[in-house]
Amino acid sequence: MDSNPVYSSTPPTPPPPPPPPPPPPAKTPAPAGAPLPPAPVKTSSVVAKPLAPSPSSKIKAAPPPRVGGGRKASRFLLFLGIGLVLVGTVAGAVALFSRLSQSFSSGKLVYWGLWEPEEVMGPILSEFEASHPGIKVEYVMQSPQEYRERLQTALDEGKGPDLFRIHNTWVPLLRSNLDPLPSSVYSVSDYKNIFYPTTTRDFQVGNDYVAVPLEFDGLAMFVNDTMFQNAGMSIPQNWEELRDAARILSQCESEDGSCTRSDSRIITSGVALGTTDNVDHWQDIVAVLMLQNNVDLNHPYTPDPKPAQDVIDYFNSFSRTLRIWDSNLPSSTNQFAAGKLAIYFAPSWRVFDIKTANPGLRFSVHPIPQLPVDIARGETPINWASYWAEAVNTKSPNKKQAWELIKYLSSSDTLVRFYQSAVQSPRAFGEPYSRTDLADILKNEPLVGAYVNQAPLARSWYLASSTHDGPSGINSRVSSAFSETIIGESDLQALEKEIGSILSDYGIQASP
Repeated sequence: MDSNPVYSSTPPTPPPPPPPPPPPPAKTPAPAGAPLPPAPVKTSSVVAKPLAPSPSSKIKAAPPPRVGGGRKASRFLLFLGIGLVLVGTVAGAVALFSRLSQSFSSGKLVYWGLWEPEEVMGPILSEFEASHPGIKVEYVMQSPQEYRERLQTALDEGKGPDLFRIHNTWVPLLRSNLDPLPSSVYSVSDYKNIFYPTTTRDFQVGNDYVAVPLEFDGLAMFVNDTMFQNAGMSIPQNWEELRDAARILSQCESEDGSCTRSDSRIITSGVALGTTDNVDHWQDIVAVLMLQNNVDLNHPYTPDPKPAQDVIDYFNSFSRTLRIWDSNLPSSTNQFAAGKLAIYFAPSWRVFDIKTANPGLRFSVHPIPQLPVDIARGETPINWASYWAEAVNTKSPNKKQAWELIKYLSSSDTLVRFYQSAVQSPRAFGEPYSRTDLADILKNEPLVGAYVNQAPLARSWYLASSTHDGPSGINSRVSSAFSETIIGESDLQALEKEIGSILSDYGIQASP
């Protein structure tokens, strides 16, 4: 350990004699094609002496010049030296500032996004650049395939973007790469007031928040309006009503059209539940059912496995008992778009898939059913949240500018323009607003209102679909464990053990 020479008790060692002057550096030839430097002016290292007068010369020799110039010359040299130091310091500071400025302007602010094309993002980012001179944004719309692995690799190698989009369940995977939200963007109290409660839970790391959502999404119930109207049925409000409606709306190839026989072929399904291979978003459905039934998803087996088992039995009943859905059918999204499925659960972006596949299909979007709640015991309905948010690379040299862009993008005015820009594109609507103060704008919208209305009571966990985690991602691993239990290859005790192992790998304490 280095000792402080001021407090050291050891007498200082005399400095060694100065080393001899280094030899002159060898000349390095100029690279090919480079302009040659100007030829050096030859100077002599020998000081000229005045010539002695010739005896035959009548001209007297001039006296030798005075070296040093006396006291005035000394002062002059002193001031000259100070001036040169000041000039050098100022020039160095200017050069440093210039290099720092050039490092930002030449590198730009690189923004990795998902879903939103250039025609939607371009006008918004141009407005930001116009109001923030000197900041340029390079928006790169990423493919969702292998996005998480690609992003994490780039961040770990120090080559990641300045800001990027992440899923709300990715914080454990990217924690070390996420820059804390500065209070100049949103204070803790402002963040809690502006965004939904699930956001404050999902993005809190210690006392900080690490991402800002520009949208909200989750799970809603799509119904085929034609089927419901022809049957004279109302929209289910709870899961028992849903099971009754699904049984009535299902049709199978049998003598009486019922689906109770094991050899009956399904023609029209009342609901897509009961399998994990062709029910899109089964993870979100099972997760929210578990939460509504007071299951601790970290511990589905202890202290009581019955609530979790009841959910699994209910889910499987649609394929094993009612036989209104099976693995031989196409995916639930395709069946609903084809008009062969009465009830379908999905996030908001599936509306675009349905409308693209079947523009003439008459359907509506509603909040998901609930299990009975005991208000006297403080119970409330529980909905599902699965959404994306913007984060900043903690290694970025442009963190301040990146957070400034996120602050701009998440403002009320910008989100409204963002939504309107999306509506003017081929899409039916934009991303549902992430801010609570904008909820009233969309709450009555027929296709997106259900998501906004469910947001205040939404919760999330690591059993989410379509997160593009990749095989090693937390949602992929948890989904695989739950699927094995649902199809009967594992039990709840083994599931709980596997969940604990997965969460531990990401530094999550699954405390009881």
